[in-house]
Amino acid sequence: MDIKQRLALNLRRLRQQKGWSQEAFAFHADIHRTYISDLERGARNPSLTIIEKLANTLEVKAGELVD
Repeated sequence: MDIKQRLALNLRRLRQQKGWSQEAFAFHADIHRTYISDLERGARNPSLTIIEKLANTLEVKAGELVD
């Protein structure tokens, strides 16, 4: 499994554990909802800044998103 697929699966799992829709997650992270959708489908390569923003929103370490 490549890194984009790991990120996609981890984002979806962690978001669902919080009970958030993609829209709610996007609101909390201050990122557009379609960008969240693209990430969860593995269709985008996020910057380190975005990965950090997502991790902070999900209250995990950035490395956990790609492990």
